[in-house]
Amino acid sequence: MHRIRRAVATLACLALAGGGVAACSGSDGPDDTVDAFLDGWKKADLSKVGFVTAAGAKISAADVTTQLKALSGDLGKTAPALSAPGDATETNDNASETIKVGWTLPGGATWTYDSTVRLTKQSSDGWQVVWEPAIVHTKLTDGESLELRRKSADRGDLLGADGKPLVSPRPVVTIGISPERIEDQGKLLKALTGALKTIGVTLDEKDLTTRIRSSDPTAFVDVVTLRRPDYDKIRSKVRDLAGTVFREENRELAPTRAFARALLGTVDVATRDDLDANPDTMAQGDMVGHGGLQERYDAQLRGTPAQVVVIARKTPEDETDADRIFATDAVPGTSVKTTLDVKTQNAADSAVAAEKNPSALVAIKISDSSVIAVSNGPDGGTVNTALTGQVPPGSTYKMVSTLGLLDKKAVTLDGKVDCPATQKVSGREFKNSHDMKLGQVPFRTDFAQSCNTAFVNVAPKLGADGFKAASTSLGLGEKWDLGVEAFSGTLSPADTPTELAAATFGQGATAVSPLAMAGATAAVARGQFIQPKLILEPAPAAALPDGPELAATSIDPLKTMMREVVTKGTGESLKKVPGGPVSGKTGTAEFQDGSDETHSWFIGWQGDVAFAVMVEKGGLGSEAAVPIVNRFLTALNK
Repeated sequence: MHRIRRAVATLACLALAGGGVAACSGSDGPDDTVDAFLDGWKKADLSKVGFVTAAGAKISAADVTTQLKALSGDLGKTAPALSAPGDATETNDNASETIKVGWTLPGGATWTYDSTVRLTKQSSDGWQVVWEPAIVHTKLTDGESLELRRKSADRGDLLGADGKPLVSPRPVVTIGISPERIEDQGKLLKALTGALKTIGVTLDEKDLTTRIRSSDPTAFVDVVTLRRPDYDKIRSKVRDLAGTVFREENRELAPTRAFARALLGTVDVATRDDLDANPDTMAQGDMVGHGGLQERYDAQLRGTPAQVVVIARKTPEDETDADRIFATDAVPGTSVKTTLDVKTQNAADSAVAAEKNPSALVAIKISDSSVIAVSNGPDGGTVNTALTGQVPPGSTYKMVSTLGLLDKKAVTLDGKVDCPATQKVSGREFKNSHDMKLGQVPFRTDFAQSCNTAFVNVAPKLGADGFKAASTSLGLGEKWDLGVEAFSGTLSPADTPTELAAATFGQGATAVSPLAMAGATAAVARGQFIQPKLILEPAPAAALPDGPELAATSIDPLKTMMREVVTKGTGESLKKVPGGPVSGKTGTAEFQDGSDETHSWFIGWQGDVAFAVMVEKGGLGSEAAVPIVNRFLTALNK
C-alpha cells in the first residue's frame, strides 16, 4: 500500500505543480517530494521541486540541474536508474530517505549503490530537498565529478589449425612528420618517397601534403607504420631528415605483411569513424579490427574492457587527482579458430608474390575440406578475391561439364569427339586458342589439350539439366557458410543452344571464385562434395550438408583425364614438380567482349592438397597460373 499511496500523492502533487505551485512541498509528506525529485533527476527537469542548500539558503532548480550534470561527469550521458524503496524518516521539520542509484556503464555493466536525500520544511510551507553533492554519491563534494577510466581487455587471438596464434605482438615504427620541424617540404617528401619505394611502399604525397597543411605545428602527422625489419632497411635514409619524427610500439601482426592479409585484416588504433559508430564500446586509443576476420569478429576478439569509476578533482597545480570507488573486471576476448596452416599459407604467399598481376590462390585439405591457405597477390591485398571474386572460370569448368557428361554416359575416355578449329552454334562462332585443330580424337585428348570446340560439339548431350546437376553436385552455386564472406558461384541458365555451348567450357554466364573452384576440385579428388570450412570456432550456423558420393564410373575417368593434363597436356610443365603426381586442369577465361585479355586459371591437386589459382589478365592458364602452382608446390614440399 505504501507505493500506491506515494504514486497517487505524487500525481496529485504534479497536477498542482501544473496549476502554478512551484514545488511538491505541501502536506503530501517527504516521500512524495523525494519521488518528484527522482523523477525530475531522470528527466533533467527539476522545476517541480524546491531546494535549499545545507546552510538553509535558497537554490534554484536550474542551478541544481547544472550541478547534477557536472557531478555526474562521464556517467551523466544517460539517466541513472533511481528508486526509493523505503519510507522517509522524519524528525520534527527534517527528514531523510535512502535512495538507490544505478548507472549503466559502457559495455553493459551496472553500478548500483545507496545514497541519502535529506529534506526540510523549516521556514517554508512544505518539504524541500536539501541539495548537496553527496546525493549523487556519498563521497562527492563540491567541484568533484564521477569519471570513467577504462583498461582494454586482452584481445583474443586468430588461431591456426594447430591452435597457435596466427597474429601476435610484433615491433613496429611509425614514421611521422612534425610540421614545425620542416625546413624544405618538397625535399622532405621526395626523400621519403624514394626511401619507402625501396621497400615496396608507395607514398601518397598529395594526401600527406593536405594533412600537413591542416595540422597544428606541433602535431605528429602519420606517414606510414612499418614492421621493425622493414624500417631498419631505410632507417639511415629517413632518420635525419628535417621534419621526421618517430614512434615505436608493438602491434598485433601476422608473421609477414602479406600473410593471408586480406582474410585476416589488421588491428589498428580506433579511427574517428570507429569511435563515432561505437561511442559506448570504444574509446580513443583502443585497438580495433579493420577488414577481414579481425573486423568481422572484432566484438568477440576485443572482449569487454575494465571500467573504473573515480571521483576526480582538480589540484592546486591544475592537475587531476582521482579516487577509485568502483571497478569491473575486464573480460578477455574470445579467440577465433581457423583452419589455416602456416606452412601452406607461406608457400601460397611466396608463390603469388612473384606474379605482378593481381592473383589469388586457395588451398584445401582434401581429407577434411579444411581451407589451409587463402592468398591474394602480389602483396596480400586488401580485397579478398580468393574467397569473394566473381569471375568466369574458363576451361577449368570443363572438369564440371565432363563430370556431367560422364554421368549421362555421353562420353568415354576413348570415344572420339571432333575438335575442329572453329564451330558454329545458331550463328555464333566458337574457336580454340591459337586456332588449335585436333580432328577426330579420343575425348581424353580433347580434355588434356583443352579443346573448346569439342565441348561445343557435346554440349547438347549435356543439356541444361546435366550442366546444373553436375555443378550443384560439386557445391557450385549453392549457399555456403564458412563464417566469413565467400562466393560459391552463380550458374549459367544454359537456356539457349549458344549459352549452353559457352557454359560447357566456362565462357557462359557462370561466375566463380577461386574458393569455389578449389572446393569443387577437392570434391572430385575426394569423390564427394563437403563444403569447405575455414572458421572452426565459433562454428558457422548454416554450413551446407555433405553431398552424396559421386559415381565412381564418372569420377575415375575424370581423374584419369585430369592427370593426363599434366602428363601430356596443357599442364605438362608440372610433370616434375616436387611432392608427387599432380592432376588438374588449365583455364583461360575471356571476361570482356571485344577484348583479347583473359584470366589465367589452374585447378588441381597433389596428395591431400587441392588448390585453385587465378591470375587476372594473366593470359593462358599455362602462362601465368601454372608457374604459380609450380612455385607453390615447390615451396610446400621443401
